Amino acid sequence: MLLIKASISQAWKLRRRKEFRLYTTHQPNLTDIVSTNIAISNYAKQSKLGVARQLFDQMPQRTAVSWNTMISSYSKHGKCSEALFLVHSMHRSRTKFTESTFSSVLSVCARLRRLQDGKLIHCLVLKSGSESFELVGSALLYFYASCFEIGEARRVFDLLVGRNEVLWSLMLVGYVNCKLMDDAMNLFAKMPRRDVIAWTTLISGLSKNGGSRGKAMELFRLMMRSGEATPNEFTFDCVVRDCGRLRILSQGRTVHGLLMRCGLEYNPSIGGALVEFYCECEALDDAWRLCKGVVNPGLNALNSLIDGLMLMGRIEDAELVFKGMTEMNPVAYNLMIKGYAANCRIDDSKRLFEKMPCKTIFSSNTMISVYSRNGEIDKAFELFEETKNEKNPVTWNSMMSGYIHSGQPEEALKLYITMRRLSILQTRSTFSALFHACSCLGSLQQGQLLHGHLIKTPFESNVYVGTSLIDMYSKCGSIKEAQTSFESISSPNVPAWTALITGHAHHGLGSEAISLFARMIEQGLAPNGATFVGVLCACSRTGLVDEGMRIFHSMERCYGVTPILEHYTCVVDLLGRSGRIREAEEFIKKMPLEADGVIWIALLSACWFWMDMEVGERVAEKMFSFDPQPISSFVILSNINAGLGRWREKMMLRKILRGFKVKKDPGCSWIELNNKVHVFSIEDRTHPYCDMIYATLEHLTANVNSIVHFDHVSIPITQAI
Repeated sequence: MLLIKASISQAWKLRRRKEFRLYTTHQPNLTDIVSTNIAISNYAKQSKLGVARQLFDQMPQRTAVSWNTMISSYSKHGKCSEALFLVHSMHRSRTKFTESTFSSVLSVCARLRRLQDGKLIHCLVLKSGSESFELVGSALLYFYASCFEIGEARRVFDLLVGRNEVLWSLMLVGYVNCKLMDDAMNLFAKMPRRDVIAWTTLISGLSKNGGSRGKAMELFRLMMRSGEATPNEFTFDCVVRDCGRLRILSQGRTVHGLLMRCGLEYNPSIGGALVEFYCECEALDDAWRLCKGVVNPGLNALNSLIDGLMLMGRIEDAELVFKGMTEMNPVAYNLMIKGYAANCRIDDSKRLFEKMPCKTIFSSNTMISVYSRNGEIDKAFELFEETKNEKNPVTWNSMMSGYIHSGQPEEALKLYITMRRLSILQTRSTFSALFHACSCLGSLQQGQLLHGHLIKTPFESNVYVGTSLIDMYSKCGSIKEAQTSFESISSPNVPAWTALITGHAHHGLGSEAISLFARMIEQGLAPNGATFVGVLCACSRTGLVDEGMRIFHSMERCYGVTPILEHYTCVVDLLGRSGRIREAEEFIKKMPLEADGVIWIALLSACWFWMDMEVGERVAEKMFSFDPQPISSFVILSNINAGLGRWREKMMLRKILRGFKVKKDPGCSWIELNNKVHVFSIEDRTHPYCDMIYATLEHLTANVNSIVHFDHVSIPITQAI
């Protein structure tokens, strides 16, 4: 038996030697090819793609492995176009594509979103019968999902899922990336095995999807209860950021407790997310405590903390965070510069800007805004001149906003003309600023011209621009066009509704404003403080006292909006205009906030209208506590006395006013002619054509007088006939 085994073994070895000699006869360079392939792979791993490609090009004979190695190397280093070109060359060389080839090239097509090329590769896959290979099937589904061809991806999934379980996770990612959350949820419910990656993918998708408010947290709680998978740092990162996005502090704290139990609280990634969460929820002390414990919280977290501290006016704390940064990026500098300016520390803003080691266009834009808001428009313009050639739209927008803020809206419009001539990109902020400029000028014609330009851009239905357009038309006297602009907004938000409501209020259309308010509530939008100011003003202008009081009392009870002084002022004006002077006075006394001068002057104005001297004198006394020289109070009291025939008291008040040596700014009116606004006031002779204007006015007055006389004479004759 042993002899038989030995004989068989010897015969087998002899046959293998013959086969090897035969093989090496036909493949003399096999060893060289293998060693070259290994060398190409090693050079690619060292990022020496040029050397790797040189070796590849010098190969006298290449195998599929050679091609795959080079294609894969290009793909991994992001050289997708080179990889795709190499695939075409491989196909022309008649080298047979392998599973690895198909996987690499489909991955490249997915990155480049080359749908047609990917479909051609799919045809080759079908011809070769390789679609059932796990790697190829996965690559096919990933390719179609990346190109947002979710229907094709689903067809691949349905065809191959029985032989390839990996496709469940890839299909889920595809649905999430295409924001098809209902489909993703249905697929997730059918998955045979749901690991932590599947749970995290869906939680992340729900968190980022605006229409799935709170669903990410619900799914996370289900994950914890089911015990199917244990959340990892990526799961917690998604959940913490979702809590920050929704500003739900209590649930975020609960997740923080879980992180402490898992020992992940000070993990650099999770720690940074927690810092940002607490900043979003304005719990800055918690954010700062965490920041001190995390070794490297990340630039985003530190920037969020600086921004939050600056917004809260905690400048010294923000400075400590800023100075403790190992890497001071331009964003941090910009936040500090803006924060200093917002807290009236302009010199610190300038000092930090000069100190910046590498000024960017963003820091220059920030500084243009700082100079403008500080009234240093000339310095802002100097900086603008230095940076305008970069043709950054934000630079031009900042300068236009600066001109408007400094009371020079005409200059903003001139800058826009230059901007168009130089073909600089206009953004939504460009049009928003320009419509504000037209509002300041009261120039309806300019606003309509700009609206014509807006129609040719993608921003016509943008809610941000649309709100500015509504405001412009309302302030320029065209409430009908304001309504039309509102209707062109694709999805009006609370500020858009508020602008339209306020516009109707200022035009005395109180009933329409209240109707709009009711429509806004019906659509599920929550009004804010500014909305209530507009509605209360509408009630005040049209005498809807009971409706106004009902809306005021519903603010905190129904909508969670705490009234501020501006709302109380509206109510006092509402009661005062309707003649309920003493009720308004009692309302002020019962206010939870201390009344300011604006509220008292509103009541005093009502006293003037209704000639209530008793309450008027009491209110005037209150005004002395706010201003030692309450000029408005003296003027109104003087007018009340005149209306009541108390001339002696009126003369005494006028004498006091003359002692203040105050000169009242004259009222004015204006007209718009040929895109230019002409302003006029009483006895104004500053206009360049004033002589012609006055001559024309005299001529018109004479004609009017003659017509009146003619009508007066002709009336009896007409009646007699």
